[in-house]
Amino acid sequence: MHAFVFPGQGSQFSGMGKDLYEQSLQAKSLFEQANDILGFRITDVMFDGTDEELKQTKVTQPAIFIHSVILAKEKNIQPQMVAGHSLGEFSALVAAKVFTFEDGLRLVAQRAMAMQEACDLQPSTMAAVLGLEDDVIVKVLADITSEIVVPANFNCPGQVVISGSIEGVEIAAEALKAAGAKRVLVLNVAGAFHSPLMKPAQEKLNTAIEATTFSEAAFPVYQNVTAQAVTDPDMIRHNLNLQLTAPVKWTQTVQQMIADGASTFTETGPGTVLQGLIKKINKEMVLVAI
Repeated sequence: MHAFVFPGQGSQFSGMGKDLYEQSLQAKSLFEQANDILGFRITDVMFDGTDEELKQTKVTQPAIFIHSVILAKEKNIQPQMVAGHSLGEFSALVAAKVFTFEDGLRLVAQRAMAMQEACDLQPSTMAAVLGLEDDVIVKVLADITSEIVVPANFNCPGQVVISGSIEGVEIAAEALKAAGAKRVLVLNVAGAFHSPLMKPAQEKLNTAIEATTFSEAAFPVYQNVTAQAVTDPDMIRHNLNLQLTAPVKWTQTVQQMIADGASTFTETGPGTVLQGLIKKINKEMVLVAI
C-alpha cells in the first residue's frame, strides 16, 4: 500500500515552491489565494526570503503547509493512507479531504500565531536526545518534578526530542546523559512545542478548530496523538485539539502504517527529513520524495 507523509517545521528552504508557481496555472492560483487569505505576500518570502525570514513562525508553518498541499494537488496524488509530522498533520488532513485548503491555511496561520504568543509568555526550549531507548527517556523525565519537561517527538529509534522550560531541559539533559544518552542537543526553536507550555496556544487554536467544518476522511489518517488510523471527523477533531500539548508519536505512527500494509512512503513537501526517519524505523520500506 502507498502512504503519503507530510513534513513539519524545519523543512523550509528559500526558493520553496517557486518552480510550481512558474510552471502551473493551478499552483499559481492557489499561491495567490494563500497570499489573499494571509494578508501578506508569503510567496515573496518563500521564493526569495532569507533563512532568517523563513524561520519566523508566522511564515514557516503556513509556507510548509502551502508548499505541501499545492504539491499534492499538482501531482494529483492518490494515497491509501496519510500522516503528517506535527504541522504536517494539517497538510495530511487536506489531502484526505477532511477540510479545505482555505480552512486548513486559516487554521495553520492561527496555530503559528498562537504558538508564537505562547513562546513569548515563558522562555522555553527543546532538545534532541540521541542514542537512548524511548522508555528510558520517559522514565527519566517522569522523575523530574521541579520543572516542566516532557517527551515531545518520538522521531525514530534513538532520536527523541524533549520539550519544556529552559531549566527543565537543562536538568533533563544531565539526567539523560547519566542514563546513557550519547548526546543531548539543545535545538534552535522559539519554544517548548508539544508540551504543557503550549496550553494557551491550544486553547486559542481549539476555538478555531471548533468553528471549522470537518468531513469524513477519504482514506485513513494516522494522527500524531494516537498513532492510529482515523476517518471519523469528530475523532479527528478531538485528536487535533490535543496535538499542541501532546507528543508526536512518529515512530509508532510509521510502525502502525507498516503493520496496516504500507510498503511505499512518499514524502510530499519541502525536504527529505521524514524519509531519513522512516529509514531508521524500517529500512525495508520504499521511500520516494516529490
